Amino acid sequence: MRLSYLLAFILPFALVSASLQEQIIIPPMSQNTEESIASPFTSSQPTLADLLTIEPSASIYYSYARETELSSRFASESVWFTMLVPTNKAVMALAQKPHQGPESVEPHIGISEQELDESSKRNVERWVSAHIIPSRITLSDTPVSYETLQEGKLVTFNPVPDSKLDSPEWMRVTLENGVRIIGMKEAQNGVMYLIDGTVVPN
Repeated sequence: MRLSYLLAFILPFALVSASLQEQIIIPPMSQNTEESIASPFTSSQPTLADLLTIEPSASIYYSYARETELSSRFASESVWFTMLVPTNKAVMALAQKPHQGPESVEPHIGISEQELDESSKRNVERWVSAHIIPSRITLSDTPVSYETLQEGKLVTFNPVPDSKLDSPEWMRVTLENGVRIIGMKEAQNGVMYLIDGTVVPN
């Protein structure tokens, strides 16, 4: 009888001891490991699509750009675009809006609604692509010209006379027709320059 009481008293302690011996101690995770698990797909910089979305002064240009297939590449990490983005004020000042092209396109006899729509889409594509340089650029040695996504269209950057040497390079240049760069934002897949005018497509 005493043996059964003794076993009943000792057995739980023996099982706990065995359980502790079988435990595997897992080392604590490093801070870097915890961060990578918590945010495996975060990036330190926004994409061009992000910048265009949150920039209120570029909403008209982005509205036109979203009508083109080019816009799907604004969020891609496999491209690098230098974008010359006109402000809303600059677009509104245009005598002919981007969808109208160099000459106003109005419905008239002989042109169907479908033909008018296709013409407007081509005009928008030309205008949007004329504001995109498909490469990195440097403005340290001007004048300098770069090809845009519109075939045959070059954008030339000219030095501003008597500009301050300690100011950013983009503040010391103008584009065609004296268009000035008024802001710059970097993305993980390019650079967005805000301009106070527009680039005229071919």
